[in-house]
Amino acid sequence: MSMEKEKKAELASLLKFLPPVEFCCVYGSALHPNNYNKSTMVDYILGVSDPMQWHSQNLKMNRDHYASSMVYLGGAKLITQVADEIGVGVHFNPFVSANDEMFKYGVVRMHDLVEDVLNWETFYLSGRLQKPVQVLVDNLDIGNLNSVNLKGAISAALLLLPAKFTEEHLYAKICSLSYMGDLRMLFAEDRNKVKKIVQVQFDLFQTMYKPLLEEYGAKGLLRFSSSDGHQAIISQDCGLSVARSLVSSLPSKVRSQMGMKLGEKTKLSESGRVLREVVVGSREEAAECMRGVLRRKVMVSSARQAVSGLVAVGGVNAIRYLANKMEKAWKSWT
Repeated sequence: MSMEKEKKAELASLLKFLPPVEFCCVYGSALHPNNYNKSTMVDYILGVSDPMQWHSQNLKMNRDHYASSMVYLGGAKLITQVADEIGVGVHFNPFVSANDEMFKYGVVRMHDLVEDVLNWETFYLSGRLQKPVQVLVDNLDIGNLNSVNLKGAISAALLLLPAKFTEEHLYAKICSLSYMGDLRMLFAEDRNKVKKIVQVQFDLFQTMYKPLLEEYGAKGLLRFSSSDGHQAIISQDCGLSVARSLVSSLPSKVRSQMGMKLGEKTKLSESGRVLREVVVGSREEAAECMRGVLRRKVMVSSARQAVSGLVAVGGVNAIRYLANKMEKAWKSWT
């Protein structure tokens, strides 16, 4: 068995202890090429068609994965309600032990996952899927749908970047989109998190984004020149027409919110459909407006999910998880 297949099989081991899922991916530090630390918590996103039914089944199999308060006060129904009504539709079970490893898994409704990937509804899971992940199960071809999410991420990042930049700068800007406004970055995250993610996973970012960057290059939106290292120097046209094109490539929810601030105009498509376009007076104005929209989305989602997590995982696990995060944050500040 190759190293890659062996690693994938090892990551999939958690699924043997859980009810069936429609989608599963691993994200975070477990994907770092040189991470051999078994004490690191491995992070999963699990997509299921019916969360309440899935949690009900999982409670029979793995009751100890859940906070006792949630189990006794309402079981699967309460777990799902807290995720949907307080959080952004994701319930996390952290500090799950199996095979001498520690896991954290988040369970989300497939419909909500698809909506976020395509439209940046909450910009929570879509942000995670803009960074390298290892997909283990994909019954509904989320991997293919995610190309829409990645194109949106490139367009958003290009609006915020200058005329000339490196590949690493581009990936860092893409990576930073889902942290703008994240309340955890104020006190519970490593201040160098984005830089570290990109530097350690640079090759994985290249694999994800290179085909799409070549597509942008073929359209004349980007120009590439080689550098001393293995990354390209990228140039872009910062003209108004290109800015309008980039804005039009953003997900519908973002364009709609930008349109409320900057104004909209309508035009007929070739098929006769009425299309709404954001009025872009200047590139700088469009970039600032988009930054504000994304920052607000991230702030609201991160706050909702933080409160949901505190309620769902119980006091002891919440304090334990926060302490781990704050320790990393403190090390990055000292």
